Amino acid sequence: MTTKVFCDIAELDLIKKFNKKKIVKGFTTNPSLMRKAGAKDYKSYSKKILKICKNKPVSLEVFADEYKEMKKQALQINSWGKNVYVKVPVANSKGIFMSKIIKELNNLDIKLNITAIYSAKQTEKILKLINKKTKVIISIFAGRAGDTGKDPVPEFKKSIAIAKKFKNVEILWASVREPYNYLQAKQLGCHIITIPPKTIEKIENFGKTFDQLTKETVKAFLVDSKKSRFKI
Repeated sequence: MTTKVFCDIAELDLIKKFNKKKIVKGFTTNPSLMRKAGAKDYKSYSKKILKICKNKPVSLEVFADEYKEMKKQALQINSWGKNVYVKVPVANSKGIFMSKIIKELNNLDIKLNITAIYSAKQTEKILKLINKKTKVIISIFAGRAGDTGKDPVPEFKKSIAIAKKFKNVEILWASVREPYNYLQAKQLGCHIITIPPKTIEKIENFGKTFDQLTKETVKAFLVDSKKSRFKI
């Protein structure tokens, strides 16, 4: 199985650039990335993204915190395009599991990207709610777990194993910290990994030998010391 690379991004000019790349099979965004990209109006900005990217899956996130408003947003976002995955959090900011919304949207045949997942227990809870037809992406936040000293790999292994029966479910490695995560995701059998633009460019350069890397590193030190006219 090949692990698909999605680009985690919101800047329109970069989406244009990365949409042309063969390696990039889809896009994910979130409200934080949108804000950073300077989006003022969520709907019109999302539609600009969808205008650029018509054929690859694009995950657009709800930002409501309560069930009613979340459902309203999800239905609207879903109507913006056939390639849209509605991104909903596994729990809201109060820690309430979003079971009702996940079940209802899934039954309405809305493609979901369930986000902010950290454990196989959460994956298990989701699998109990969903059908075996409508597409679901389960986004597990590897980097953020690692940042707190927790190893995300066992959670991926368990999640991938229990989701095997569901042909409509894909496990996604989220919050990438380094290019090597791509190889880890591949080894584990993750269906998707979502990666920031700069890291995708590094992955495209995979294959250098250690000797090459040594030479390049030493050269860079040399160039910088010359630029700074260092003397001892």
